[in-house]
Amino acid sequence: MQRATSVERRVDAWAHRLLLGAPKSGFRAGLIEFAVFVVKQAWACVFGATLLLVIVAARFWYPPDAALARNDALTIAAVLIQVAMLVFRWESGRELWVIVLFHLTGTVMELFKTDVGSWAYAVDGFLRIGGVPLFSGFMYAAVGSYMVRVYRLFDLGFTRYPQRWMTAILAIAIYVNFFAHHWWWDARWILLAAVIVLWLPTVMHARIWRRTIRIPLLVVFVGVAVFIYLAENIGTWAGAWAYPDQAAGWQPVSASKLSSWFLLMIISVVLVAWVYPPQVPAAILHGERAASLR
Repeated sequence: MQRATSVERRVDAWAHRLLLGAPKSGFRAGLIEFAVFVVKQAWACVFGATLLLVIVAARFWYPPDAALARNDALTIAAVLIQVAMLVFRWESGRELWVIVLFHLTGTVMELFKTDVGSWAYAVDGFLRIGGVPLFSGFMYAAVGSYMVRVYRLFDLGFTRYPQRWMTAILAIAIYVNFFAHHWWWDARWILLAAVIVLWLPTVMHARIWRRTIRIPLLVVFVGVAVFIYLAENIGTWAGAWAYPDQAAGWQPVSASKLSSWFLLMIISVVLVAWVYPPQVPAAILHGERAASLR
């Protein structure tokens, strides 16, 4: 496991000892690979999943007449989760920079979007900027946390990854469009087409345990966007924030938000790629070198 934290290295060593005698093929081997895949995905989601559990728990059990506003309690809980991630070495300092950057870009967008009425939070508590409670930035940070953790947990490699400067220009255009479409033409469909053109040839190589799976990267992007969309439905149901059409009562978030989350996720992908430059899998790279020497 590349760039693993000290805790993850110990867990990885224990898991290898446990599975040392496991079969290399057959149904049981497939089940083991699937179980490892699920556990790694769950570990990658630990920040976001914990924050979402806190939000849901607050909906059911937080006293409405508590001296501390619920939004302030959520902000404090989010800070404690982040501190615990670092103290217990579940997250590296290098990853924290990506998470903080995504936190800041998300908070700026929250300030703008709430001001124009795209969605709203309960206006209570002191830990907020205008109408935006500070815990909202941690929801964006959770996406960044997942992206950097899944990168190293699965030793991700890529073939035919686009030039990073091209992806950076596209990410900037996506971010600008989140603001500009309120006054100008919404370019999201052009931006979605650009994402497809850039990443269509790209294949992601993810090592589970013994096996390495190969998936078109665009399929992965869609899967992550759907997962975030489902989490958003849970968050709005729990009352963390609300869209205008949910003011009279909760209803599922519009499916049109899938495109928004897809594009926002591209921004996080580009940020992570600047910290962990996409690499061609070692086996393929060695094969290419051997072929060139023949």
